Parts: sequence; C-alpha cells; structure tokens
Amino acid sequence: MAVLLLSVAALSSCRQKPQGNHHDPGALQVDSNLSQLLKPANEQVVSRLSVIKASYGSRIFTEELQGLITYDTRNEHNISSRIAGRIEQLYINFNYQSVRKGQLIMEIYSPELAAAQQELLYLHKGNDTELIRAARHKLQLLGMSGRDIDKVLHIGKPDYRIPVYSNADGYILEKSAVPVAAPAPAAAEAAGSGMDNMGGGSAAPAAQTNAAGPVSSSPLMLRPGQYVAAGQSLFTIYNTSGLVAEFSVRPQLSAYIRKGDRMIFYRTADKAQSKLATVALIQPVFKAGQSFTLLRAYMPAAGFKAGELLTAKVPVSVAASWWLPQAALVAVGNSSVVFKKEGAVFVPKLVKSGLTAEGMVQVREDIGSWELSSNAAYLVDSESFIKMKENLPQ
Repeated sequence: MAVLLLSVAALSSCRQKPQGNHHDPGALQVDSNLSQLLKPANEQVVSRLSVIKASYGSRIFTEELQGLITYDTRNEHNISSRIAGRIEQLYINFNYQSVRKGQLIMEIYSPELAAAQQELLYLHKGNDTELIRAARHKLQLLGMSGRDIDKVLHIGKPDYRIPVYSNADGYILEKSAVPVAAPAPAAAEAAGSGMDNMGGGSAAPAAQTNAAGPVSSSPLMLRPGQYVAAGQSLFTIYNTSGLVAEFSVRPQLSAYIRKGDRMIFYRTADKAQSKLATVALIQPVFKAGQSFTLLRAYMPAAGFKAGELLTAKVPVSVAASWWLPQAALVAVGNSSVVFKKEGAVFVPKLVKSGLTAEGMVQVREDIGSWELSSNAAYLVDSESFIKMKENLPQ
C-alpha cells in the first residue's frame, strides 16, 4: 500500500506546469545592442562614417565642349545631269578639288539631245517661228544655254558634247564619296566626370554629322564612258565663304542652353586666340546608338579651315535645387543611390539625380532633412548587392 501511494505522488508531480522563473534552455534571448545586425548587409550598413546634408541653391558654372569646324550646309550647291547620256570627258580629278563658278566640269554625249539639235536645225531652214521657238525651249530644258544653241545654229551641225559647268565657287565632292568626319574623342565630357550618366542620361560623344572638310583628296569614282541618268545628282560644291562650328553636348546639359546664348571658343591646339560666338541652332542627334545634342554657331571663313578641332566654354545657369557631392552618390545602372542614416545604420535610398557640375550632383527631390553618408561608394562591396526594392516608385 505504501508503494502505491508513492507512485501516485510521483506522477502528480510530473504533471505540474513549470513556474514563471523556470529557465528554458531552448529559448534565445537577443541583446538589444545587436538587433541592428540582424538584417542582411545588402539592406543596411553599420558604419561610423561622417554624415552630411544636401545644400540648396542656384548655381552658375562653365561647361567645356568639344567640337570642330564644318562647311555651312546652307551654302551647298548640287550639280546634276539634266539629260541621260554618256560622260565623254571629265575635268575633275579628285574630291575636294577647288573649282570656280563657270568652270567646265565635264562633257556629256546624249542621243536625245543630239536628236533635238537636229530637229532645231531642220526647223531653222523654214520660216515657222513658233516651231523654232519651241525647239529652242526644248533644248534649254535639256540643259543647253542660249549661247550654245546659237553656236549650233551658226555652225549648222549638232554639238554632240554638252558641257556641264560649276554653279558656284568652292570645293567639289562626288556624291558617291563619303564626307570626311572628324574622329570622335574617347571622352566628350572634358568638364564632366564618371557619374555624368546618373539620372538616365548618357555621355555625349563628340560625333559629327556633316562633312569636316578637305582632309583627304580621294580619287573620283566617276570615269569617262559611264552613263548618267536624267536628273542624277553627280557632285556637291561646298562654298567656303561661311563655316559652321559644331559642338557636342550631353543631353542633361542641353536643356539649360538656349538659342542666342554666347560662348567663347578657341582652337584646341592653340588656346591663345579665342573668339566669341552665338548659339544659332540646337539640334538633337542620335548616332551610333548614342543620343547627344549639337550646338551650331555660324562664322565667317576668315582665319579658320574646315576640319579644325575646337574647344568652347559655355556659361550655364541652374535654378535653385538640392545639391550633393559626387562622393555621396553611387550609380546603379541609370539610377542613383544615397545612404541615409536611420538610427545607428545607413539604409540605401533611390534619388532622382540631374546635372553634374564641378563635383556636385543635382538632386530633383527634397532631401533637405536627410542625414547622408559622405562616401556612398565606401559602403558598397558590389553594386549588384544594393537592395532597394522598397524605394522604387509604385
């Protein structure tokens, strides 16, 4: 009986609940000083770096642009064949050869023109002035001048070689030839920096779209004996009485430059002599997979030659906005990231960046109350590790 009572007492003691002060070895207590280390390193960073705040205000700075001198396309003149025929004689030997207005370029034989001359000579024997006038008009439409028509009537036989003359002074270039373009420098941003791509823009290559000038004189592809079609454009004459200075600008900067703005430019190889010019045209360009903007300034040809490389300085005024040092941002593709201090840690945040100038980056949103890390790149091991999904616009 005593043994039975002892067994019941033991079972009763095992079913009792543990007291409040009972220690469970499976429960984990986290020190509050270590709670900031629980999140992964790609979401927040523990650091003792100094913090800064964005400055607010307007800025005026000078942007340096690269460019070159090209021919003024407003002074281009085309030489076309008014008739279909065969080139009998060609008096131009190479591209960019200097020609004068009225200079003989080539002679063309045309069966159609020869037949029209025979028709005029036949009608000239009669007295029908209306038919003679119509025959002369037909020859003029085919490209013969009044002097050449009178010469045919005086000689009494057709001229099988029809001359083609230059219609302007300048340098002649064959239509099938590719105008010589200036090579694009590796970095078009002389005053920019490696973070100029922030905010969705791309650096502007110093590429050009027009002929850069008589840099090389290549031989002509046209040869005597070749046939030309009626209306076919054969040559282009670039008149050198006026030239154009073209400068490439990155897209972010083009929004702050207006037509009529003044700029100073000089030869890249000679900085001693500078000239003053006015922006006459702002032209967006997309070439070789890159977008940029061309600034054009028209200028007289005195003292300059097509193909010369230029450097220009343009004053740019930016309205009041928030600014951060370049070191405080890190570029992730087309986006910009800053590290905002929240408590004892730094958290990555997306910001809308704009223009970059003189070591400062424009921020297009109000971040005046934020405390930011002074060196964002120092907090990143790799750009691919920055996690900021919660900061993306919804």
